[in-house]
Amino acid sequence: MAAAAPPPPPAPAPTPDFTLPESTPVGYPLFSRIRLANPTDVPHIHKLIHQMAVFERLTHLFSATESALSSTLFTSEPFKSFTVFILEVSTNPFSENPYPNPFYAPTARTFNLDLPIDDPERETFRSLGDDVVVAGFTLFFPNYSSFLAKPGFYVEDVFVRECYRRKGLGKMLLSAVAKQAVKMGYGRVDWVVLDWNINAIKFYEEMGAKILPEWRICRLTGEELQAYENANLEGFSFSELSVLSLSFKN
Repeated sequence: MAAAAPPPPPAPAPTPDFTLPESTPVGYPLFSRIRLANPTDVPHIHKLIHQMAVFERLTHLFSATESALSSTLFTSEPFKSFTVFILEVSTNPFSENPYPNPFYAPTARTFNLDLPIDDPERETFRSLGDDVVVAGFTLFFPNYSSFLAKPGFYVEDVFVRECYRRKGLGKMLLSAVAKQAVKMGYGRVDWVVLDWNINAIKFYEEMGAKILPEWRICRLTGEELQAYENANLEGFSFSELSVLSLSFKN
């Protein structure tokens, strides 16, 4: 009687397919870039300042116009007077900077997001380049510390549009200013924060900034400032001049 045929060898186990389906997202890159502003950015800067006034509940103080910004912001070499950094973002890699400037090379960074950003104002803030939009800005200028005997930067404004917040873009803007201060040998960077903006205060402290609660802002503006147009300085007493001197000491 013939022997039974041996059983066939087992089929090799199938190789697992670790390829994700094309429909499964693996992240949404957001390409960001900081560059020096130029006069063609004024319409965007004006809109950003207005949005900032709305956020800070200070629209009653907002009177800036595009023409006023154009005539005052770009009258001097960058970093020697008023300077504006523009924050641009795109879902695609940036091409060559359309606004090259010898005073500052753009800073770029890529953020990998879990979800895409829905920007309802994309067309309003569209910039040059493929899918490039303006997401924020910062405006700063030199000041001086007599205690350090060094210049510094004062940040007048730093603002990121609402749909782009809490992504690290605000930190990117402030870091760019601080890095420029270090590069120029400056002693410090100052800015103010509204006392009710607890999230911003915490964010600034996490960046290493010290909040100075013992200081108060003193401001002359509007009619109160204009009242000094024909002021008779000889009419001040010695004690009044001493108080003024101490009030402006830094």
